[in-house]
Parts: sequence; C-alpha cells; structure tokens
Amino acid sequence: MDGNGRYARMNHKAVQQGHSDGFIALRCCVSAYAFENFKRTEEEVEALMMLAEEKLVELCEHGDLLDEYGVRLNVVGKPQLLPDSVQKAVQKAENMTCHNNRAILNLCMPYASRDEMALAVESCVQDSVTKEREDSYILEEDVDSQLLTSLGSRPPLDILVRTSGVKRLSDFMLWQCLENTQLQFSSTYWPDFGIVDFIPIILDYQRMVWSKRLFV
Repeated sequence: MDGNGRYARMNHKAVQQGHSDGFIALRCCVSAYAFENFKRTEEEVEALMMLAEEKLVELCEHGDLLDEYGVRLNVVGKPQLLPDSVQKAVQKAENMTCHNNRAILNLCMPYASRDEMALAVESCVQDSVTKEREDSYILEEDVDSQLLTSLGSRPPLDILVRTSGVKRLSDFMLWQCLENTQLQFSSTYWPDFGIVDFIPIILDYQRMVWSKRLFV
C-alpha cells in the first residue's frame, strides 16, 4: 500500500488526504505501517494515527460485515508503540472479531519483518528454556510457529503486491515470501489502485499455477 504521499502531491492534495484516500481505496481497515514511518514529519505521523483510529472505530461500527464473511482481525507488529487511543481501538476491533474463523485479516501496524523474525527466535529460545528441552536446535517450523502472522495456521503467501512503482520489499513479510511467492510491482499509486490493476495480477498468478501443473 505505497504511494499515498506521491499521489497527494501529484493531485495537489495534502499528504494527510492522500493517506485517507488510500484507506478508502481498500474499503476496509488494513495498513502496512512500517517502523520507518515514524521518521516522517510529526504532522504526518499524527495524521496517520488519527486516521488509523478513525478507521478502526468505523470498522467496529460495521462489524457485521466481517461477521458475515467470518473474518478475524489480527494486529501484526508492535501496537504498544501506538498512541493509547489507537491501542484501545485495536483491542476493541480484535476482541469484536475473535470468534470468527473463516479468514484472517492481518493489520500490520507498526511492523518490520526483521523485528518479527527476531522476536520469533527469542520466543523459541524462551520456550526451549521453559520446557527444559534437552536439544537446543531451533528448526524452521519452530520459528514459523512463533511469527506474528501464525494465527490460524496461515497458508503460504501466494502473491505480494507493491504499489507506486517502487521495486523493493522494504522489510515486509520477508520470512513469509517462499520460493513460490509471486512478487508483483505496480506503478499505480495505492489510492488509485483498483480492479483494473488487480485483475492482471490475478491472471498472471493463475498462468503461473497452470504452467507448473502442466510440467509436473
């Protein structure tokens, strides 16, 4: 979900309005808010926090939509870094959807993949010490089970889409990107990203899957 600021400048809007339009483009409250975003101007960070709280409250007010599709909200990152008001909104939204089990909506805010992996390894070590295990090996599945995205036995990541023409992962979902994960880079800014941009990505992924089946 990249390009909100550049979208705003291109359309002669305030940066805060660009972020707001980005939320509207998704039609749901999900964000990839990285640690690096705290380095932005104080005004922009404050606007992002207000927007996050506003959309979380909006999500709670329309919780029947998530219930209809059985979607559970899972916050991925370090919510303790967020203002108290945003933390309360996050907790309310999570609690409101905790009974749903058909799908999981990961809200990454604030998030960094290296931090997630470091915390997972730390949890593995603590678990090993607590259980007084004789072996000291930490296996891939041990780390995977401790990731912030491990809720609900998540499936492998099929597609990762980065908007705004930037071709880098920016410390996002590095562990979750497996050998078959398809990386898609779109030149469209996130607020302008729509079905016309999304359909070619899905078709390209389907072609890849069908090609692999033909040669198996």
